[in-house]
Amino acid sequence: MDPLWILGLGIAVVLAGILLLRLHAFLALILAALVVAFLTPHSTLESYAAQQVEEGAWGTKQAESFINSTAASRVAQDFGKTCGSIGILIAMAAIIGKCLLESGAADRIVRSALRIIGEARAGLAFLGSGFVLGIPVFFDTVFYLMIPLGKAMHLRTRGPYLKYVLAIVAGATMAHSLVPPTPGPLLVASMLDVSLGTMILAGCIVGSVTSLAGYTFATWLARRTELPLRDSPDAPLAELERATQRDDAELPSLGWSLAPIVLPVVLIASLTVVKSFEKNLEAGEAPSPAFASVANILEVLGDKNIALILAATIALGVLLRRPGHNRQTMAHSVQNALLSGAVIILITAAGGAFGAAVRTSGVAERLQALTQEVPSLWILPVAFGLTMLMRTAQGSATVAMITGASLVQQLVKSMPLEFHPVYLALAVGCGSKPISWMNDSGFWVICKMSGMSEREGLRTVTPMLLVMGFTGLAVVMCGAWLLPLKIES
Repeated sequence: MDPLWILGLGIAVVLAGILLLRLHAFLALILAALVVAFLTPHSTLESYAAQQVEEGAWGTKQAESFINSTAASRVAQDFGKTCGSIGILIAMAAIIGKCLLESGAADRIVRSALRIIGEARAGLAFLGSGFVLGIPVFFDTVFYLMIPLGKAMHLRTRGPYLKYVLAIVAGATMAHSLVPPTPGPLLVASMLDVSLGTMILAGCIVGSVTSLAGYTFATWLARRTELPLRDSPDAPLAELERATQRDDAELPSLGWSLAPIVLPVVLIASLTVVKSFEKNLEAGEAPSPAFASVANILEVLGDKNIALILAATIALGVLLRRPGHNRQTMAHSVQNALLSGAVIILITAAGGAFGAAVRTSGVAERLQALTQEVPSLWILPVAFGLTMLMRTAQGSATVAMITGASLVQQLVKSMPLEFHPVYLALAVGCGSKPISWMNDSGFWVICKMSGMSEREGLRTVTPMLLVMGFTGLAVVMCGAWLLPLKIES
């Protein structure tokens, strides 16, 4: 069977499972991985194994074991590999997010941003706070946290409520798709061989530009469209006002609130800088003893798993020091965080298994043949478009990113890129923004929590995410053209 038909069937299983059968994304992705693995011919497995041996990635025994393995065992093995690479990170990120919320640290970050920027520029404060909180905390949770503050700000200042809502979305949603350790960009970076530090730095840069583009659109739209603040049974306005008037003395300091977010970014980025410096040393040149000592320390602390564990430890300490919290309540919070994080780990690992099944199906060679006349730079809109189609069809940005990265992963190896693969990862992340509509759970969270109708959501949220996605693609293509940062082999 032609690899493209196998790929098409795999995608059809994902879409039909999620949209028609209403299966959980984990089940849909595992079924798709099994379908692709079962349909992959034995000869294709032999060719893939031979290629791995030729590249030095596998030994002869590993290649023979792979060729003789069953489809189910290959899927299970790749599922386990993905869990091993991202499981600790996602679990720690879930704990950090839960602690930020329950300790009041997230509330402190938002309030401090409002004080620094001023209530007159509250939209920018919501944008920046949403972006920062969207790095360790899942989008839905960030929106749950910040929308009461947006409502209270409108009640206090009578500012444009629609602008506040869209500013929160613009900040949090871009961090969700571009900056690890959120699952989507974390797995995409791993699949495309992009270091975590590089992905964090590049994701923050592109995410900042796209978020500002979304904020500009929200400001323009708010002048022409008014969104009334509506009362709702699950979030009465009087209760919201009381919650947002909590005394500052009840909240942790800004430094401790930011520490679980800033620390892992600094450690991972520092390790990336050290490794880059070591690579640039001339042959035979030894680093200074002081530099070697710092490098050895960062080798441990800058490891992504260790950095996130340290951040989670600090977050737990911040929670434990708050009034009303003790070891028992902390244990309960950790349990709830791990329960929610486990679901994300399962979905992400299933996506990794699906991606691995696609890689071994021979689709890379077919895609290479179809795109051999396409300039390297134009692979970026191809990656963007494939991811956007998946997002539009099934709704989940994370599933769209996993599938989009799976489709273009082998292009990194099978064709010479004229730019750093981080640009490909960013194109996939930006492609996961359009088009948000009724099959997207985030769309319903935004509408229901903000009081929007479906029509209002389609007229405001959907076009803003469209603007942000295509702005991101333009920024990524300009970056790949002007600053390719090509890795020399």
